[in-house]
Amino acid sequence: MQNSITLKPVNYINGELNLPGSKSISNRVLLLSALSSGQTVIKNLLYSDDVKYMLNALSQLGIKYHLNKNKMECIIQGVSGSLYVKKKITLYLGNAGTAMRPLLAALSLKNNQIILTGDTRMQERPISHLVESLRLGGAIIDYTNKIGYPPLYIQGGFKGGEITVDGTISSQFLSSLLMLAPLAELDTTIIIKDILVSQPYINLTIKLMENFGITVKISDNYKYFYIKGNQKYISPKDYLVESDISSSTYFLAAAAIKGGHVKINNIKKNSIQGDIAFINVLERMGATIIWKGNSLICKRNNLFGITMDCNHIPDAAMTIAMLGLFSDQLVYIKNIYNWRVKETDRLYAMTTELRKIGANVQEGKDFIVIHPVKKFLHATIDTYNDHRIAMCFSLIALSGVPVTLLNPTCVNKTFPSFFEKFHSICQYSKNL
Repeated sequence: MQNSITLKPVNYINGELNLPGSKSISNRVLLLSALSSGQTVIKNLLYSDDVKYMLNALSQLGIKYHLNKNKMECIIQGVSGSLYVKKKITLYLGNAGTAMRPLLAALSLKNNQIILTGDTRMQERPISHLVESLRLGGAIIDYTNKIGYPPLYIQGGFKGGEITVDGTISSQFLSSLLMLAPLAELDTTIIIKDILVSQPYINLTIKLMENFGITVKISDNYKYFYIKGNQKYISPKDYLVESDISSSTYFLAAAAIKGGHVKINNIKKNSIQGDIAFINVLERMGATIIWKGNSLICKRNNLFGITMDCNHIPDAAMTIAMLGLFSDQLVYIKNIYNWRVKETDRLYAMTTELRKIGANVQEGKDFIVIHPVKKFLHATIDTYNDHRIAMCFSLIALSGVPVTLLNPTCVNKTFPSFFEKFHSICQYSKNL
């Protein structure tokens, strides 16, 4: 029998929150710290399943670190170059894309003998575009099971040069190549084929590389990227990870639907996280947003429908979809094909589960339309072992009916304390 949690109806949302660090930043900074010269003290590091997979992999690769879970701090000693182990090893990375893709690239330099594998879903997530790009630079990489998908056997050989990469599936492919390129023997020019998805995540990667002393030159509107070879990453000594804006979207949306207000600390208006754009979407939909230093306050107001291209903010787009249930008009989210290759096929999952709670939903190849719900139904939601499905559907408790979530522990992937934080801002009827 699957474990489950039932969230009872919430009357009112109000409170102040300190949220864990960004997953995207945490795993990138861990890897860059490992590759750099010097010691890095990482503060407000997210401690979740995805980060544990990265830390375990780095440990197997000989990286020395000290983790203080209570302080959310990690002190990591860099190796001043590429990652190498003498013996053949297997690294298991669960369903952590932010570990699988960058490590595949980083381990392609030296003559390693490393197998990268993951759980069942990771072995269904396409990775051929990254493999093909690494092979263009000289890397020797073999598929050990199904062509185009993990597990992968890496034997090194990457030297750099001119490389093309398909930008349509995942920005993590380009991010992985960018972080690898400075350590290559040759200068590297990366050319993007087709449309680049989730561009803000590329900006995030480049900004983090700058913090570690590396500059990336960009031209022709993110078509060409140029990185000099034979460089070294240099530790910034200290790095403070911003609170995860993707995780904050659920609490901000809750305030917009049922506040009161919610205040979230350690979020900068000029954040390097792409999902900062979600704040503008909230304002466009009618919520009241107030900035106070590095804190953000969201207050309830009437919510309007919206039509928008969410190619650059696919994670936050899921929360926007949930807002559509409580808006005065439909929400139409387009250009989100990459939902289909995430932790689950999120277009299918969102459509299927939203219909259970009484929503009128249309699903297309790369879009979803959500109409306001007239009468919510109490339903049991399959979370598909996807943390964002579980967190999104927690918002159904704001509708006046309870919601039951199967496998709620899937939130451990990025946000182990999610339900505790959610409960802390909820006020319930005394009759319940």
